[in-house]
Amino acid sequence: MASLDSDFENFQFRNPEKNNLRDRINECKDIIEAGDLYGAMDLVEDVIHDCLDNNLNNEGLFLTECLIEVAPYNSECWLKKGLFLNALFRFEEAILFYDKALSLNPGDVDALVDRSVAEENIGLFSRAQESLEDALLIDPNHEDALYSLGILHQRQNEFRGAIKYFEKVTIIDPGYAEAYYELGFCYENLVEYPDALKSYDKFLELDPYNASGWYNHAIILVKLNRLEQAINSYDLSVALKEDFPSAWFNKGNVLAELGRFKEALDSFKKAYQLDNYDEATCFNIGNLYEELGDNVQAIKYYNEAVKINDEYYEAYLTRGYCYDALGKYQLALKDFNTAVSISQDSAEAWYAKADLEYSLGQLKESVSSYLHAVKIQPQNYDVWYTLAETYIELSDWLNALDAFDQCCKIKPEDANAVYGKAKINFILSRTEEAIKCLKVAFELDPGIRKEFAREYPDVKSSRLFKKLLGEN
Repeated sequence: MASLDSDFENFQFRNPEKNNLRDRINECKDIIEAGDLYGAMDLVEDVIHDCLDNNLNNEGLFLTECLIEVAPYNSECWLKKGLFLNALFRFEEAILFYDKALSLNPGDVDALVDRSVAEENIGLFSRAQESLEDALLIDPNHEDALYSLGILHQRQNEFRGAIKYFEKVTIIDPGYAEAYYELGFCYENLVEYPDALKSYDKFLELDPYNASGWYNHAIILVKLNRLEQAINSYDLSVALKEDFPSAWFNKGNVLAELGRFKEALDSFKKAYQLDNYDEATCFNIGNLYEELGDNVQAIKYYNEAVKINDEYYEAYLTRGYCYDALGKYQLALKDFNTAVSISQDSAEAWYAKADLEYSLGQLKESVSSYLHAVKIQPQNYDVWYTLAETYIELSDWLNALDAFDQCCKIKPEDANAVYGKAKINFILSRTEEAIKCLKVAFELDPGIRKEFAREYPDVKSSRLFKKLLGEN
């Protein structure tokens, strides 16, 4: 390096009105190249600081390394080198230079706090905690050390421990907005929504123009079922940051829940405009068009959803419903088959497939699909009942009886399944068993008598039948 010059005034920036940081960086490089850095150290330090603030990490690192050559015993220079390396995700190297800074200044609390960040980033959680605890031994009320300990506990899902540190921060500095934000997050994870809301309220008092704050505020209001207020918070979030697809998406969900489908559709479309690679947004738009009775438009967006994610079985399933409603039964069946091939454990998909197969007269295939559905949801009364009716269509009386028996176990108070058993027993000439079932069905639902009289007029008027049934 060229000889040093200690004449400070010779190295003021030639154009003091330059505000462009890159111009100032180039000015510093000119000074370094001229070998005149020693006399302009304060100026270069200012630019290094601005590089940190503006994420110009490579440029800042270069200037810092040049400064270290001039001032190798300045712990602040080593600390800043660690900060730049950390920002460049070179965490192991960053730790080495934080250690160098601490070797020159063992009482540097900031260096300990910054080192803990790098340690945490490479999963050295115990070492990160030790660094922070060492910092607190030097300064028990160091806000950033307390805050960082809170973050460390939070990231390990130790929310109670995190809250303890964040609350200490707010006691020391009631204006430390970020601590209230993290408190809200911790309380949310602990399902303590009123406390989460208070924390976000406090955060927003201190930082009212924070879009993420209003977004999280809205999420908590939804969980407290304060939906209209949640919409207001989402509105504030997107007013502050219009390109916030998650906020538009969540707002759409709340509007849909309130039955305000057209507004919800507008909100989802805005989210889709900002992020057209999100299959859930396409799916929700499709759902809303389906809700509004426009199956053609619904299919269009379900098509987009499966283009983005060809394993999205819900989109195939709902598109199948739309095709079914439009009378395009083969396309519907194809979608239901795709849905069950993707998600073998979806009872709804198997049930939809079975119903369509039944409608198409594919009764044996329908039975197989119903059996898949009840295997997944053995307590589903509707599937068992429909299965029983399908067995009747196939004249498979014994299996139909078994299916009605399952219905009776699930809903003992339901007369329809008992009446179904009675009719099958009549067919099988099991008259005594049929009469028992009829008696139970009539007790459960007297209206069944009229149905029986309509279906079996000759039997109903028979004296023998009346006698068996115990009627006068």
